[in-house]
Amino acid sequence: MGERISTARAAALKSSCQECSLSNLCLPLAVSSHDIDRLEDVVQQGQTIDRGKHVFRQNDPFRSCYAVRSGAVKTYIISDSGEEQITGFYLPGEIIGLDSMGPDGYSCSAKALDRSSFCEIPFNRLEELATRIPSLQHHFFQLMSQEIKNSHNLSLLLSKNSAEERIATLLLSLSTRFSRRRLSSTELILPMPRHDIANYLGLAVETVSRVMTRFQRQGLIGSHGREVSLKDIPALKAVAHGGCQKDD
Repeated sequence: MGERISTARAAALKSSCQECSLSNLCLPLAVSSHDIDRLEDVVQQGQTIDRGKHVFRQNDPFRSCYAVRSGAVKTYIISDSGEEQITGFYLPGEIIGLDSMGPDGYSCSAKALDRSSFCEIPFNRLEELATRIPSLQHHFFQLMSQEIKNSHNLSLLLSKNSAEERIATLLLSLSTRFSRRRLSSTELILPMPRHDIANYLGLAVETVSRVMTRFQRQGLIGSHGREVSLKDIPALKAVAHGGCQKDD
């Protein structure tokens, strides 16, 4: 009796892909309403982990990709010297693990920045389904292409000459990604602390704080803790492309 009640409660709490507010960003975008039930049979929805817990660890056997439903995740690698190097930040509607499809296990670790929930996508079942739904296979290729592009963008970001260019580029990228989630593109709540931003951008924490303070003084942004307001996006774009900043 208790098991039946528990099963019914789980079914009632389960939110389908079709009803999910992130369906315009995630895998359901690639399939027709006729095929959505087949996708839901593959996706394992509603897993939740606390801040600081791992979704997977570097070199664990690769089994699944994960779509972020709520919260945020950072990915990182451990260098030969044992230091953590952050390789990406993932927001709701974005998929982690795409860069790890192969026999060598996950290429990085993924850790929750906040209490976060996920949809697990077992790759062997998704691969089988994709062969029957060409549009899903095509979408997955696009996602993998985007992951490669993100890696190239990170290399380009770290090659920029100044801390100002790196930080402006990151803020503009987050603005675009927030907009895709139908959130404000100018009023941002950063999911990551400044020491993670510094690690990701290859900067000292003090440098990040100094540049953010300078941007605020110049009227490019407003900043209070993790709340950042983008007040002059054209000026930020000019900074990101190596243009002149406003005078102090």
